[in-house]
Amino acid sequence: MKKLADKVAVVTGASKGIGAGIAKSLAAEGAAVVVNYSSSKEGADKVVDAITAEGGKAIAVQGSVAVAADVERIFDEAQKAFGGVDILVNNAGIYKFTPIDDVTEEEFHHQFNTNVLGLLLASRAAVKGFGEKGGSIINISSTVTRITPPGSSIYTATKGAVDSITQVLSKELGPKNIRVNSINPGMVETEGAISAGFIGSDFHHEAVKATPLGRIGLPDDIAPIAVFLASDDSRWLTGETLIASGGVR
Repeated sequence: MKKLADKVAVVTGASKGIGAGIAKSLAAEGAAVVVNYSSSKEGADKVVDAITAEGGKAIAVQGSVAVAADVERIFDEAQKAFGGVDILVNNAGIYKFTPIDDVTEEEFHHQFNTNVLGLLLASRAAVKGFGEKGGSIINISSTVTRITPPGSSIYTATKGAVDSITQVLSKELGPKNIRVNSINPGMVETEGAISAGFIGSDFHHEAVKATPLGRIGLPDDIAPIAVFLASDDSRWLTGETLIASGGVR
């Protein structure tokens, strides 16, 4: 029997990269998946097509996690399509490295609204959707909170908040049988990393040198960890931060 049979998962920001990999892996283990996207309908539809081609269940739902009404609609669609929700993966996130001289209010709120407020709004909606049976919330954070690269003050601050929220909610929601854990990837080769110019850059090469396993990550390196945290295999874990970085500390 598949590990996530009869479960329903909402994965935010799942049209590409880590989110897409997680959505497909959850579906491969039997979960019905809501593939959330903000702007890339084409990407989300490809993820849904990949899942259904393998006999899985998935729908694409547009919405910005930074907008409360959108978040409510995402979970309403999960309820309509699949009858509820058991798993939330808070993957939606944005980043931009900004030297302190170039920090603006707009960029601060842009990143915090998605990376922090969005996580809180989605978690709030998930708690309502889980009901008495409980569920699993998986937050996607980052090793930037440990390696603190120059120029990342806003982004690193958002992920520091994610790490703290993971700890708080694990204690707050434990009595409701809701587990809250975090995956903190190192550098991962995604469409976003490519478009941002990280892949092939000096930053990329230095990241490889600093990684004991000798390469940067791939979405397929992260997705199985999400499956583990979503499943009963991790039923005694909450408030944990799993550093998925090939050994980078």
